[in-house]
Amino acid sequence: MQKSNGTILIVEDNRDLAENIGAFMEGHGYSVDFAGDGLTALHLAVTGRYDAIVLDVRLPGIDGFKVCERLRRDAGSGTPVLMLTALDQLDDKLEGFNAGADDYLIKPFAMRELAVRINALIRRSRGELEEHLLRVHDLTLDPKTRSVERAGKRIRLSPTTFRILRILMRESPRLVTRESLEKELWGDMIPDSDTLRSHLYNLRKAIDKPFDSHLLHTVQSVGFRLIPPDQADD
Repeated sequence: MQKSNGTILIVEDNRDLAENIGAFMEGHGYSVDFAGDGLTALHLAVTGRYDAIVLDVRLPGIDGFKVCERLRRDAGSGTPVLMLTALDQLDDKLEGFNAGADDYLIKPFAMRELAVRINALIRRSRGELEEHLLRVHDLTLDPKTRSVERAGKRIRLSPTTFRILRILMRESPRLVTRESLEKELWGDMIPDSDTLRSHLYNLRKAIDKPFDSHLLHTVQSVGFRLIPPDQADD
């Protein structure tokens, strides 16, 4: 019997599309479960074990944004989520990422691209593509559990703020330009500057304000650095 590459939860109220996705992914060695509405998706995602969730935005009852937000905030789930939607507006993409989605695919899409993205999300979640525990001074980030601590104190971050911190810690002590940070976060659909500024404000308030020393430094008009206090020059 062929070993499964993983188990995927497909949350899609269009039965034909759900079955087509399921058949394609099963053909690529995955096991598949289905949910046709938000409440069922939440129940299955919390009680079952999945390697990835393919989540439609427009669902009966609870939409995909709320499903993803509840999984991250209430259930503490770190299961990779790829959102599917016919929406291609920037605000919808930002809402999906802010709710905790890991990737975003706009309908109509090629099944091969879906499979490649799901495979990448699963490999990253298993640590095959992602870095191990990240540490800068007394700040630690575990990408597998999505947990952040400083000086032994647990820090809660929004999904987007968590992604920003992971990028800065991964590159530390190197400078990360504003442009490269925005590109990695949002691709070609970059929002106005207030969006990034707001996330950085919240990040600084979470990881620096309660502590004696600051780690996050802004290089005016260039970018940002996350560095230990003994390396700071400002």
